This record gives sequence, C-alpha cells and structure tokens, in this order.
Amino acid sequence: MNFDYNETQSMIAQSIRDFAEKEIRPNIMEWDEAQTFPVPLFKKLGEMGFMGVLVPEELGGSGLGYHEYITIVEEISKVDPSIGLSVAAHNSLCTNHILTFGSEEQKKKWIPKLATAEHIGAWGLTEHNTGSDAGGMNTTAKKDGDFWIVNGAKNFITHAISGDIAVVIVRTGEKGDSKGMTAFVFEKGMSGFTSGKKENKLGMRASETAELIFDNCRIPDANRLGEVGQGFIQAMKILDGGRISIGALSLGIAKGAYEAALKYSKERHQFGQPISEFQGISFKLADMATEIEASELLLHKAAFLKEKHRPVSTLGAMAKMYSSEVCVKVANEAVQIHGGYGYIKDYPVEKFYRDSKLCTIGEGTTEIQKIVISRNLLKG
Repeated sequence: MNFDYNETQSMIAQSIRDFAEKEIRPNIMEWDEAQTFPVPLFKKLGEMGFMGVLVPEELGGSGLGYHEYITIVEEISKVDPSIGLSVAAHNSLCTNHILTFGSEEQKKKWIPKLATAEHIGAWGLTEHNTGSDAGGMNTTAKKDGDFWIVNGAKNFITHAISGDIAVVIVRTGEKGDSKGMTAFVFEKGMSGFTSGKKENKLGMRASETAELIFDNCRIPDANRLGEVGQGFIQAMKILDGGRISIGALSLGIAKGAYEAALKYSKERHQFGQPISEFQGISFKLADMATEIEASELLLHKAAFLKEKHRPVSTLGAMAKMYSSEVCVKVANEAVQIHGGYGYIKDYPVEKFYRDSKLCTIGEGTTEIQKIVISRNLLKG
C-alpha cells in the first residue's frame, strides 16, 4: 500500500486548489445567497478536464481514475461544497451512466460534450412521493412504435433547469417490480420535456435543484440505455460509484471545516492564551482529525475496489455513510469552536454547517446505507 499521492495526483490537487482559490472563493457567498448556479464556472472546469474525469481520452475526457476523482471533488468541496456537489453529480451520475451502459454510438453522441461541459448533465430517479422507495415511481413510459410516451415528474434533480442532457429512470412495467424500470437519455428541447420549481434550500445553494416534468414527452427508442427493464439495476450500480462521490464531497466539507476551526483556535485568545491550548478545544480537534483520517482511508479503499472492478457495494455504502456523518459532526464542532462567530456569515464554518447535512441524505440516506451494508453482510 502506498499512501502518498503520485505525481499526477499531486499536480491535479494543486491545479484544482489554485482554480478554487481564484475562481470560486471570491464568489462563494454571492452565489450562496442568490442561489446562483454559475454555468460559466463549469465551462471552465470542463476546459480543465474536471467535468470528464473518468471519461476515456478517446471520448474527450481526462481518462483518470477514482483516486484522482476523489481528490478533485474533495479539493473543490473544501472551498465550496455546492460546486463540489454539482461536479460530482455531472461526473458520477449522468456521464457515468451513459459511459457504463450506453452503446458505442450513444457514447460517441453524448459523452464528448458532457466531458468538456459543453453540455451539463442531470440524472433523475427520485420522485415527490417515492424518495428511497424508487420502485414505487409513478413516471411511466408507454411504447408507441419507435418512440416512448413519457408522463410524470422527477423531484430534487441536480441541474434540472440548466442541464442539457438528463439520464432518467422511468417505469415501463409494473409498480414495485425491480425489472419494470428503464433508463432513457432526454435532451433539452424535446417536446413535453420541461423543468419545474427550483427548490429554495438550506445549503448547497449554488448547486441547482429542481423538478423535471414529462407531459406526453415523445422520446425515440434510440435514446434508451440498455435493455428494457434494466433501469433500476443500472441505477443501483451507478449509485455504488455515486456514493464514493458523496463520500469525497463529505471529506472535503469535513477538511474545510476542520482547517477553519484549527486556524481560528490558534488565533482566538481567551484568558491570556489561544483557545487551542484548552483541553476542551484540543480534544475536539483531535477527534475531528482522527475521524477525517478514517473517512479518507475508507474512501480510497472503496476507490481501489472500484478501479479493480471488484464488488464495491458494501464498502461504498460504508464510506458514504461514515464520511457523511463525520462531516456533519465536524462542521458542528467547527461552529462550536468558533463560538458566536461560527453563527455568522463572515466566517466559513456557518456555510459548511448548512451544506453538510445534505451528505447524509443525497444518493441514499444514512439509513439506506445501513440497509445495504447489513444485507450484504448477512448474505455473505
């Protein structure tokens, strides 16, 4: 085992760090308060290869692996988690679904523009009344010759308004049947395919979240990904990788909050000494640092399994569950270390605190991760 970054990883980390300081940090609160999804920023990230991280070079991507991907999402999220979230959703959900399950023709059609962020990607599974119960979805597709007629709506979809391409799982069979769902690629401008209400969120406010609406939308069968009835099975496999993404997002939040708290604890003096000298504070920092280290190790082990094409469902769920819960805990302690200043927007920990909670919910709640882990353990 080698725990050091290789030369490529070190260069990537420094490159994204410099980019985040220059292009993201000056705009964090403006974007957050206005809920601005900064599309031009993602075009720049695309030019640098960070929107097609896992895409092979022959399809216009960077051809990198999951270790590098974790580094990229983590470094962005240390500065602004909402940007990290959008980078993760674009890469690991939309783009990766087409890359993994699309035909060669479909990959050549859609992947190059996604890899450069000429097109922004969205991915739709969740609905208003289903949440974790994806098998109960109400969005349906009925076959009509060489087309499908789609009706329904998806909820809590990242990039639902600004996205150019959306991979969406819809019901083509009976409700509750895991082989009754199919994935399609929807393109902006299709008749009957629109976006709905943009959500006004607690955190991650610069990452756009809204509805996707289908009103007698006619989509060609050529836009179907894989076989009819395989959509749910595909989605579960994509979420295995997506959980590594959310783990990386969580790790970035935890590191950003911890570093801010560590810095503040050394600068803030009470009773004639830095507050870091008090055991009550230093022990908090020790716990935070230890749990961040454990999160990072879990994530990179999951990345190792993913790259070796070995089963990653259990470890991915562990990494996502642990990292997300740690980032909430670390952000909470960072606010506590800042005291009253942690509660105001002049200091970064207030935003880390708001942003952190989504990590325990998105791409499978903590409770769902425990179901995944326990089922796999009991099967083994």
